[in-house]
Amino acid sequence: MWVVKLSVGSGSQKGEPLSRIGKNPILIPEGVKVEIQGSRISVAGPKGKLSRKLRPEIKVSLEKGEIVVERTSDKRFHKSLHGLYRTLIANMVDGVTQGYKRVLEIRGIGYKAELTGKILNLSLGLSHPILFVPPEEIKIELEGPAKLVVSGIDKELVGLIASHIRSFRPPDSYKGKGIRYQDEKVRKKAGKTAV
Repeated sequence: MWVVKLSVGSGSQKGEPLSRIGKNPILIPEGVKVEIQGSRISVAGPKGKLSRKLRPEIKVSLEKGEIVVERTSDKRFHKSLHGLYRTLIANMVDGVTQGYKRVLEIRGIGYKAELTGKILNLSLGLSHPILFVPPEEIKIELEGPAKLVVSGIDKELVGLIASHIRSFRPPDSYKGKGIRYQDEKVRKKAGKTAV
């Protein structure tokens, strides 16, 4: 039989643990404007504007230059939403002030990337080039023929586009050729000649 003890000091007065992430208020930086209209929150800053619809279980309010996220009950699912939405809103604030970026590296002889306007042209050892047009909210820059920088204010969208570009030619298991994230460690197989 398993016995689980909850420390009263680490949670609420009833001994139930609180969401350590969700209970932290989000500081609104200077130059950032936050609007809450019903179940939608909008954040505008120097780099742009983002908005998100909130679930009915989550309540958001503005208090003394901070965004406070609360949940309607202490159910397990609502606790998970509490921390999730606090993080999503914090990412919105960071996005409109600093922005996000993911760096991709292309490895392989003859593998390269070119930009024609907003169209990304990838040569990845296939019988045809791959042409990719990113969404309006995403900016792609080249730092040389083998390094891509995907940037934007929406963290989810930046990660999604970077993952999509990587999927065109994931790193090969034997030689490591393909597209990888910067600082990604690719585990290589030994191959038949290693015997």
